Amino acid sequence: MKTGIALGSNLGDRAASMDAGFAFLRSLSQNGYLLQSSVIETDPVDCPPGSGAFFNAVAEIDYEGSPLQLLGQLQNFEHTMGRQPNRAINAPRPLDLDILYFGDTKLNTPDLIIPHPRIAQREFVLKPLAEIYPDLILPGQTHSVQNLLNHLTSK
Repeated sequence: MKTGIALGSNLGDRAASMDAGFAFLRSLSQNGYLLQSSVIETDPVDCPPGSGAFFNAVAEIDYEGSPLQLLGQLQNFEHTMGRQPNRAINAPRPLDLDILYFGDTKLNTPDLIIPHPRIAQREFVLKPLAEIYPDLILPGQTHSVQNLLNHLTSK
């Protein structure tokens, strides 16, 4: 299943964390398929005061398991990269991996919502996603990723 994942890092060696994230995603993907955006630097959004700038990117992989299996694998990898499990919301972190979409799947559980519920409000996600998949229309949306980005940046 073609699956979009956002990557972010604002603590420690951000470039190394992003590289490790891309390598991990490639290892999860069927036949090593990985479509990745450029890495961009962005200001923190909704983070505690003093949080550092983020490196952000988006990747698409071809995943064979379920969304919840993927979530578990992503969270385990975040933990191995130094993410604290009981941290404050939006606290600085070495690596953040969020499922953006999972094919045409719509899911709303206490643990996971797909597509990501705030994707249309986050330029730091839409910009790299539009780089790799501008014509994508996410489940529940009527506009392409590029149109969502254009609307957001024209406000």
